[in-house]
Amino acid sequence: MKALSSLSRTGAALLAALSLVTPSLAQKKIKLVVWGLQSGKETAGLDAQIAEFEKRNPEITVSNLSMGAGNMNPQKLMTAIVGGVPPDVISQDRFTIGDWASRGTFMPLDEFLATETGPEPVKAENYYPAAWNEALYQGKVYAIPTGIDDRMLMYNRKLFREAGLDPDRPPKTWDELRDYAKKLTKVNADKTYASIGFIPNFGNSWFYIYSWMNGGSFMSPDGKTCTLAAPENVTAMTFMKQLYDDLGGYDKVNVYQSGFQSGELDPFFTGKVAMVINGDWMLGNVARYAPDLDFAIAPPPSPKERIAHTGRFANDKDDHITWTGGFSLAIPKGTQHPKEAWKFIQFLSSIEGYRIYNQAQKEYNEKIGRPYVFRLSANKAVNAMMFREFSPESARLQTALKAYIDMLPHARYRPVTFIGQKLWDAHVRAMERACQGAQAPEASLQEQQSLVQKELDKSFARESLPLFNWTPPVVVLSILGLLGLGYGAWRGQQQVGKSRMAKQEALAGWLMAAPWILGFLVFTLGPILTSLMLAFTDYDVLHPARAVGVGNFKELFTDDRELLGKAIGNATYLSVFGIPLGMVTGLAIALLLNQKVKGMNFYRTAFYIPSIVPAIASAVLWVWLLAGDPNKGLLNALWKETLTAWFGIAPPGWFGVPEWAKPGLIVQGLWGAGGGMILWLAGLQGVPQSLNEAALIDGANVWQRFRNVTLPLLSPYIFFNLIMGTIGALQEFDRVYVIGGGDGGTGPLDSLLVPVLYLFNNAFRYFKMGYASAIAWVIFVIILCLTLVQWRLQKYWVHYEVDKK
Repeated sequence: MKALSSLSRTGAALLAALSLVTPSLAQKKIKLVVWGLQSGKETAGLDAQIAEFEKRNPEITVSNLSMGAGNMNPQKLMTAIVGGVPPDVISQDRFTIGDWASRGTFMPLDEFLATETGPEPVKAENYYPAAWNEALYQGKVYAIPTGIDDRMLMYNRKLFREAGLDPDRPPKTWDELRDYAKKLTKVNADKTYASIGFIPNFGNSWFYIYSWMNGGSFMSPDGKTCTLAAPENVTAMTFMKQLYDDLGGYDKVNVYQSGFQSGELDPFFTGKVAMVINGDWMLGNVARYAPDLDFAIAPPPSPKERIAHTGRFANDKDDHITWTGGFSLAIPKGTQHPKEAWKFIQFLSSIEGYRIYNQAQKEYNEKIGRPYVFRLSANKAVNAMMFREFSPESARLQTALKAYIDMLPHARYRPVTFIGQKLWDAHVRAMERACQGAQAPEASLQEQQSLVQKELDKSFARESLPLFNWTPPVVVLSILGLLGLGYGAWRGQQQVGKSRMAKQEALAGWLMAAPWILGFLVFTLGPILTSLMLAFTDYDVLHPARAVGVGNFKELFTDDRELLGKAIGNATYLSVFGIPLGMVTGLAIALLLNQKVKGMNFYRTAFYIPSIVPAIASAVLWVWLLAGDPNKGLLNALWKETLTAWFGIAPPGWFGVPEWAKPGLIVQGLWGAGGGMILWLAGLQGVPQSLNEAALIDGANVWQRFRNVTLPLLSPYIFFNLIMGTIGALQEFDRVYVIGGGDGGTGPLDSLLVPVLYLFNNAFRYFKMGYASAIAWVIFVIILCLTLVQWRLQKYWVHYEVDKK
C-alpha cells in the first residue's frame, strides 16, 4: 500500500508538471482563420481590433491571412471549401455574395441575427439599404456589410477658372458635362492631350452609373430576365460614346489614359484630368499627395430630364443618383467555429470596434507623418461616430466627406444574382465595343444581353438535368486501360524474348521508369480522362455534375462562336506573325554569336539572360516599356523624340488599342529570342565545315552557301521550332493575363483574348468547369491536327543527315 501511495503521489506530481508545460484540451485555444482582410505593416487599425478581440476572448486566437479572397480571387476560396478546410471568416466583395450564396458556399446568418441583443445589435435598419440588400440572396442574409463607398464628381477649381468656368458651379446635367469637358480639354501642337476635361470611364464610374442616372436597369425584379439592352441603357451608352467622340475618340483617349499613374502622379492631382467620377477613397490620397489641391465635390451629373428644378444642388434622390460597392464579412459553410466567427464579425462591425480601428490607424499615420482620412462604413451610426471623432482638420476634406455620406441613402447597387460576374463582364464588353465604334450601342447591348440571358435560362433549367452517371465511362475507360496494359505487356514480352539477361534488363528499366509512369497515370492521365468526362457535363465543382451530352460543344460553336473565333483568331495572328519573327530573330542572333571573336561567351550570356526572366516579371516590365502615352512608355517617348519630331508619325497605342495589342505582345516575345538562339547555335555548329568549303570552291557566295547548305541542314531545327511555336501560341496565357489586367482582362475589344485565357475565365470566373473542359479538348484537337499536318508535310522540306525510312 505504501508503494502504491508513493506511486500515486509520483504520478500526480508528473501530471501537475505536465499541465504546466502542455495546456489541457479544455484550455487549448480556438484558432479562428480569417481570409481577405488586408494584413501588412500599415494595418495598425486592424491589428488593434484583432488584439482587442483576442483580449476580450482569451479562448480565441485569430489567424489573419490576406489570401486575396476579398479581392475577388475565387480560386483559393473554392479549393478550400471543396477540400473541406474553409476559413472561418472571409472578407468578400458584396457584389459576389449572391453568386457564392447561390452555390451553397456561405452560411446564412439569419439564426444569429434573430438572437441579437445588447446595445449594438446587428440589424438591417442600422445599415444603408444598398449595402444591406446587396448582402441578401433569396431573402436570407449571407454577409454583414463593413466598408462602403459611393461615387461623386471631383473637379479641379483652378482648371475651371483657367477655362473661364465658374468654380462654384459644376456641371449638373449631361449636356453641361459635355460642354465643360470640351472647354477643359487642351491639346498640344502635335495633337496629343495636354490635359483632358473628363473621361467617361476613368476613375470609378463604369456604365452602371450612366444607366441608373437615366432610369435604366440590368435585371428584372425577379432576377430571371436580363435587361441590359433596355431603351434607357441604349440612351446612356449613346451618351458615353458621344462624350468620347467629342474628345477625339475612344482609342485616342484610351492611349492617353494608358499613361496615367497613381499616388502623387495621379492625373487628377497633376492637372491632366479636370473632372473625374471617383469614390471616397480618393480623399485620403488628396490629403496625402495633394493637400493644396483646389478641388470640390458634386453629385454626378444626370440627364436633363431627371433634374428636378428645385433650386437645390445635391441631396434629393430625384435630382442625382450614385452607386455603391464595398466589402462584407461572411462565414463559409463547413467552418468548425461558426459561433466564434459570428462573435468576431459582431466586434468588427460594432461602433466600438470601428473606434478602436480608427484610433490606432490615426495614431500610426501621425507617427509616420501621414494625414488620416477615415473610410466610410455601411453602418450609419458608425459613420456618424467617425465624422464626429475622426474628421480631418481640413474644412475642404470635411465638406467632401459629408457630401459622400449624404449621397449614400440614394445609392444604387449591382444586381444580386448568381451570374453577377458574367453580367459585369458583359456590360464592360458592350461598353467598350460601343464607345470604340465597333458596334452601335443598341447592337452591342443586345448581343451581350442575349448571351447573359442564355446563361440565366440554362442555370434555371439546371435542376431538371439528370445527374451525370460516372459508372459507364469509368468502366469503359478502365477496360480500355487494362487492354492497353495487356497489349503493352504482350509487346514487351515479344521484344524481350526468353533471354534471362534481357528480362532482367527490362525489369530494371521498368523499375527505373516506375516513378515517372506512376506520376503520369495519377497526376496527368487521370486529370486528362476526368476532363474528358466533364466536357459532357454541367459542373461547377461545388455541386454534383449533371449530364448535358454535347451541349457544351454546341454552345461553344453557336452562342459563343464569336468569342471562340476571336480567341483562335488571336492565337492564329500570334502564330503567323510571331513564330516566323521569333525564328528569324533567334537565327540571326545565333549567326552573329557563331563567330570566333573575343568576348563571345559574354555576348552569348547577355542574349540568353532575357529568356530566363520569369514570364510575369517580363510582362510587367513590357507593360511599362510599351505604355501608349509617351509620358510613361519608354519606347513611345523615344518614338516621339525621333519619328514624331522628324516625320510627324504618331506613336502607336500598343496595349491600349486593339490594332497594336497583339504586335506589342509579339515585340515583347522577341526580347526572349535568346532561348531559341541556343538551339540555332547548336544547329549551326553541327553544320559540317567541309560542305561550306566545297561550296566556296564551287564559287558560291555567302547567301548561296547559307541558302543551299546551312538552311537545309537546319531544317530539323526549323521544324522543331515551328511545332513548339504553334503549341506555345495556342497555349499562351501568363503574359496576356498580366497585360490584360490580371483579372480575366482580355485587352481592348478582346484583342488579347486567347484560347487558354478564355478557358481560364470560364473555369475560375464563371465556375463553368464542364464548359472549360470542352474548351480544353477543342484546343487539344486543334493542336493535334496542326501537329499532324506539319508532321506529314515535313518529308517535303525537312532534310536529315541520315534519310528517315
